[in-house]
Amino acid sequence: MKSGFVSIVGRPNVGKSTLLNSLLERKIAITSNVSGTTRNIIEGIYNDDDSQIIFIDTPGISKPQNKLGSYLNQKAYITFDEDIILFLIDCESGFGKGDRFILDKIKESNKTTFLLLNKIDKIKKDELLPMISEITKEYTFSEVIPISALKGDNVVDLINTIKKYLKEDIKYYSDDVITNVSRNFLIAEFVREKILHLTHDEVPHTVNCLVESYKDKGNIIDISVLIIVDRDNLKKIIIGKNGSLIKRVGIESRKDIEEFLGKQVFLETHVKTIESWRDREKYLVEFGLTDELK
Repeated sequence: MKSGFVSIVGRPNVGKSTLLNSLLERKIAITSNVSGTTRNIIEGIYNDDDSQIIFIDTPGISKPQNKLGSYLNQKAYITFDEDIILFLIDCESGFGKGDRFILDKIKESNKTTFLLLNKIDKIKKDELLPMISEITKEYTFSEVIPISALKGDNVVDLINTIKKYLKEDIKYYSDDVITNVSRNFLIAEFVREKILHLTHDEVPHTVNCLVESYKDKGNIIDISVLIIVDRDNLKKIIIGKNGSLIKRVGIESRKDIEEFLGKQVFLETHVKTIESWRDREKYLVEFGLTDELK
């Protein structure tokens, strides 16, 4: 059995979470155009007959504007010590200062690194080779693979190439495990994703979603999700006129949740304003949601 840990790194919005979902052929990481959408280290476990690959989705690395940005960067840097690093570049926006900053960190790690040029479907074919030439002058990558994470182009080739670099090792997870995060975490993330999609830049990525209750009644699962914001004006935006927006959040979230759970779901969502993080901590402890504090 060959196995190993593979870290997916890059700037915000280059397609890291989309790639993780494409590699696993199922959704376990949320996506949006909002910088800072991914705030946790999420592992996705790929299994086949002779290998196990633990893919690690990381927060986007960028010049930090606040403490949260610095914290998310540090989370991503931890994964630079894995067996293989997948360095994702957005072909459409090109190789910029932010990419060079990450590449300098990769050089320090001295790990096996693949250069992945994502979104090849967004550029002309004659633009690709000059871009590859420019980037490979900066560093000698173990592999260079153009992909489209969204359309799945070359994703199978990527998996097969990764396998060549894996070593004989133990199986870290059983075959029925697809991720390291909890069921409730994923449900809450599906709701947060829809909020970010439907509100665009009106609601910051710091909005929190928590599963308050989960009751499997056999033929249907009742789920209650609390949406926490730090300002009343954000609460009004998420609720929308006559509750129209939060209704859409619920309808669209339920589709993803039902696909993930494989069962019919009754989803209830509501919004609460809690201004200080200390008060949020008290609330989480009160409802036994201490996992969210980690």
